[in-house]
Amino acid sequence: MKFIVSRDVLFKNLTALSGVIGNSTLAILDNFLFTIENDKLKITASDLETTMNAVIELTDVEGEGSVAVPSKILLETLKLLPETPLVFSFDMENTLLKFESANGTYDSPFFPGDEYPQVKDAEDPNSFEIDAQVLQRAISKTIFATGSDDLRANMMGVLCELSSEYITFVATDAHKLVRFRSTSVKTDDFVSFILPKKPLNQLKTILTTVVEPVKVFYAAENHHIKFTFENIELYSRLKEGKFPNYEAVIPTDNENKLLVQRNDFLKSIRRVGNFSSQSTYQIRVSINEEIINIKAEDIDYSNKADETLTGNYTGEPIEIGFNAKFLREMLENMDSEVVSIDMSTPSRAALVLPAEEYTDDENLLMLIMPVMLSNA
Repeated sequence: MKFIVSRDVLFKNLTALSGVIGNSTLAILDNFLFTIENDKLKITASDLETTMNAVIELTDVEGEGSVAVPSKILLETLKLLPETPLVFSFDMENTLLKFESANGTYDSPFFPGDEYPQVKDAEDPNSFEIDAQVLQRAISKTIFATGSDDLRANMMGVLCELSSEYITFVATDAHKLVRFRSTSVKTDDFVSFILPKKPLNQLKTILTTVVEPVKVFYAAENHHIKFTFENIELYSRLKEGKFPNYEAVIPTDNENKLLVQRNDFLKSIRRVGNFSSQSTYQIRVSINEEIINIKAEDIDYSNKADETLTGNYTGEPIEIGFNAKFLREMLENMDSEVVSIDMSTPSRAALVLPAEEYTDDENLLMLIMPVMLSNA
């Protein structure tokens, strides 16, 4: 079996798939699966829960078959090579891979391809299409809010809901919550499922340059989903369990509203947050008319910070505590120049909203739980 492929084309596709490799007890999954069939090279990476395929058209190929090639040494070598045609040849009898570039020749053992686990398509899946950039935004705006507690596995992913009005993505760790909605996808029947973080992180990176729509095939009852675009397929198992009733925790009667420049507010929180307790990250935000006062103190290390900035505020004077780390993450994941902080009382959740939406078809809502302030 032999083929010729461009170094840049191969390296681009291997890099896109490489994030899947890891966290598996099967040694064979430390490899890429190369399958040659019908003058095409299909590259597969998997950890059993997530599987990705990339297909490359070949113009110079001999033979067909599949082999598992070491991922680490191949990636590290290609990273250091300039663009050049690469000649891959496989000695099936001695299970030895040889690839040649203009600079040299490299040998490495491989494994038989039939030892590599295969993934099957779900039978009769439902499907929809979504703009690649809408999906990329939905992931990037929500994934940071997912939980990391194994005891709450249902919160260690992003909820996806399909309805006759919009597609909704929600993530929460019980301290913060993010909801992203788009009217670009609508379905006749309501359906929901929880997407794991690992495949979403893969999509978040790859989709930044994708122009064509992403086709999504899902079988919620079988906990299976597949994303296809360009020459890529991504399969994943859906997370099991029931997602929390997020709508119930979103407050609707927020009479106190602060409009503030996002970048100014973010920089102030970053600076003041450096002086907060590194166990609680607590900051104290006091708002009266147009004055916003932000304080933090770490008594154990005698650290203290106090800043003032201006905004546009309507409501009664309020003093509320936030986790600076959580609030910073929210502001960092917004694009709006001006944000609205909607509050009711110091003990109830506050909403962090962009003052202007991306388009009329998209809606972003972030929620942060307050922290109890001491009397100091």
